Amino acid sequence: MRVLHTADWHLGQRFIQGHERTEEHRHFLDWLIATIQEEKVEVLIVAGDVFDTGSPSNQALELYYDFLLKLRNTGCRDVVVVGGNHDSPATLNAPARLLRHLRVHVVGCVPECFEDQVLVLDDAAGKPGLVVCAVPFLRDRDVRLSVPGESAEERETRIRQGLADHYARVAEVEQVWQLKALGLPVLATGHLYAAGAAPSDSERTIHVGNLGQVTADHFPAVFDYVALGHLHRPQRVGGQEHIRYSGSPIALSFSEVDHAKEVLLVEFAAGKVASLNSRPVPGARRLVRMHGTLQEVTAALTAYDNAGYALPAWADVQVHSELSQLEVAETLLKVVDALDRQQLVVLARRHLRLIALRPLGANEEAEASLTRSLHDFTAREVFEQRLEAEPAEVRAELLRTFDELLESL
Repeated sequence: MRVLHTADWHLGQRFIQGHERTEEHRHFLDWLIATIQEEKVEVLIVAGDVFDTGSPSNQALELYYDFLLKLRNTGCRDVVVVGGNHDSPATLNAPARLLRHLRVHVVGCVPECFEDQVLVLDDAAGKPGLVVCAVPFLRDRDVRLSVPGESAEERETRIRQGLADHYARVAEVEQVWQLKALGLPVLATGHLYAAGAAPSDSERTIHVGNLGQVTADHFPAVFDYVALGHLHRPQRVGGQEHIRYSGSPIALSFSEVDHAKEVLLVEFAAGKVASLNSRPVPGARRLVRMHGTLQEVTAALTAYDNAGYALPAWADVQVHSELSQLEVAETLLKVVDALDRQQLVVLARRHLRLIALRPLGANEEAEASLTRSLHDFTAREVFEQRLEAEPAEVRAELLRTFDELLESL
């Protein structure tokens, strides 16, 4: 059984200044169809965050359904889609019964019947060939009951135990261990934040799963492979080869410009993982960061070469200079206006002004120190500075509450 693991598509994402990612996603999905055919993939796993928002645009929905229809012309027999923290369970689940006729199995949230998370997929001969424990993003209500007055540490412990209990309960479903005993491989999905994993700026801080409480030990040994989503950088969990994040197929923020983008091809034989290989995802658009002095940035802009990419690059420009913001803006504007917009588009421009701080009578050429203006801080950083005026013992709780507020917004 050949399985392809991907996650975090974020279809419908609107980038800085509202720029759409539709063409990039279309390139990826077309490449994915071709890869599934070439690699003779039999099962596709999408481990959450199919869409970027709970109310995806018509374009995003069209991309999704068009892709599922094109899959019918490949050798891929089954698709398993689980909900992520960005997905609306209602949006994903609404066509689930219809999609089941296309052998697309959707689990947008924990179902009312717990055992419905367990799927048995047939092999080419029409016999059971793979057990999938399709666990979606686990929301607060799925893993614990709120306890009034509990401390932050008690809440963390309760969440940690709730997540571990959920996976243990799935592993104990009769169908899972019986088929495992008969020699079938078992694959589990998850959309969460594992301890020791490296997030990027584009991954929102979320309450359930953001505390790094899930470790490799939380996944029962019955799972031969664990296909994870939520973190956009491909990586292993706890050094375990069989517990993996596939990462996102495109860079979702400028913090991901150096991340390799890939999908994971897993082959099962004799009831276990026989091989596990990554397939690099070719990018249609490059995100570039150009940070430095005014001279360095203008030189980088004028010398940029976009060869090899189908779409214009998007640039994040940050200038460190002692000049005023107006002086920097005037110089940059001339350079930007002269750029070929079919090659490079500057989406973000920031000026961090260097101010020489020196004692009275000191040499004016004293070493400069960098100061940041308000727009250079994230909302969370501003709140953290505000918390410095609060008693130390309440800061952690207030910060977690603030994170929950950010997520709900």
